[in-house]
Amino acid sequence: MKAEGHFKNLQTRILRLNLTRACVLILFGVYMNAFSLFAGTKLPTSGKGTAKSVIEIWLWGGPSQMETFDPKPDAGPEYNGGFKAIPTNVEGIMISEFLPKLAMQADKYSLIRSMTHGINAHETATYIMQTGRQPGEKVFPVVGAIIGMMKGYDYGYVGKIPPYVVLTTSNGRVSEIGFLNPKYKPLVTGGDPNAQIFAVDGIVNKNLDREAQNKNRELLNSLDSFPDSVTGMKEIAKFDGSGDEAYELITGAAGSVFNLSKEDNATRELYGRNSFGQACLVARRLVQSGVPYITINFDGFDTHKRHFQAIRQKSQQLDQGLAALLQDLSDKGLLDTTIVWCAGEFGREPKISTESPWNIGRQHYGKCFSALVAGGGFKGGKVVGASDAKAEKPFERPVYPQDLIGSILELSGINPDDDLPNPMGETIKIMPAQSEFGRLKEIYERR
Repeated sequence: MKAEGHFKNLQTRILRLNLTRACVLILFGVYMNAFSLFAGTKLPTSGKGTAKSVIEIWLWGGPSQMETFDPKPDAGPEYNGGFKAIPTNVEGIMISEFLPKLAMQADKYSLIRSMTHGINAHETATYIMQTGRQPGEKVFPVVGAIIGMMKGYDYGYVGKIPPYVVLTTSNGRVSEIGFLNPKYKPLVTGGDPNAQIFAVDGIVNKNLDREAQNKNRELLNSLDSFPDSVTGMKEIAKFDGSGDEAYELITGAAGSVFNLSKEDNATRELYGRNSFGQACLVARRLVQSGVPYITINFDGFDTHKRHFQAIRQKSQQLDQGLAALLQDLSDKGLLDTTIVWCAGEFGREPKISTESPWNIGRQHYGKCFSALVAGGGFKGGKVVGASDAKAEKPFERPVYPQDLIGSILELSGINPDDDLPNPMGETIKIMPAQSEFGRLKEIYERR
């Protein structure tokens, strides 16, 4: 009976393998058609820039500016909840008492306290903050996809790890690539970097060593009954090569960048033994491997109810993980060439919602909110713009999403005013026109 069950299981695996390959043939045709959309399209030039890599820390849901980078200790408890601002290691800059470790790293980052777009809906606000554009007929790519394209394989990138990586789940509120070629989609790792074994998409079998997994792969390949006349096709050879690359990420040397057991315990503790903290550590390792763009999606900031209970826990993880990342990048000489930016789709309403059903919550607020930028050509120890006394609106120097993203692109060696390749063959700029206040040149390092 055991032998019979084993044989049936083997038959099932063979059937699945061949069905998968048949489906891939169909999908591959669609994929090749997508490539043809850009046939003959001249890609814009990518300059040297200051930043070799970008780490985006996306605070999914919209963090409160009051409890992060723009506290208002004099606004009254109906606004600040009675919580305080604390001094940083840069004279004159105060941040929330929930971020004591980041307070000691203020010389490494600049704060933007006058971000604005006025949108309170998650999807629309996310799209605007990630693309710098208003919604319309076309769906534009996010900044990560643009940098992944402009600093990726088309420009000499030779890394085994794709040039655009998302840790660990997709945001889900926007299409990362918009109208770009599907080859610019990010690698979304899945899994939990705080787990005992963290692997791309959680594919590694914890009960098998690498040698055993390679034997399993060889077995499946030997059972491949797809016609040789088809597998000999040039296109399918490319597909098989892609499969090799996928296995390299799962079990090969390239995938070892995700293996945090190679880090000493003190370093892992420094970042915080939670999913966000360990994702920050993986991001540093990806920067060391030369990956151009890394996004960390950190959710849990949509605090309509029990705001202070939730934000205290989230801020503690953000504080430890981001502070460790900045210090570690600096210690390893990587901060000067790595942009770190931290923001969400909007902020939270300054006045606390005490009525039912909110019972101490904060609502969506796109009129005025905060962001953090560091490294890669951005100065540290500075503040851009200011909000009014209750963080309800920009008081000076409003910063719009296209100005922030345009600055990140510019420091990455990408001219935001160049044309963006598109399947429609239209003349479209990488970024829309700057606002009247312009990009963040006041905090660019002069080299």
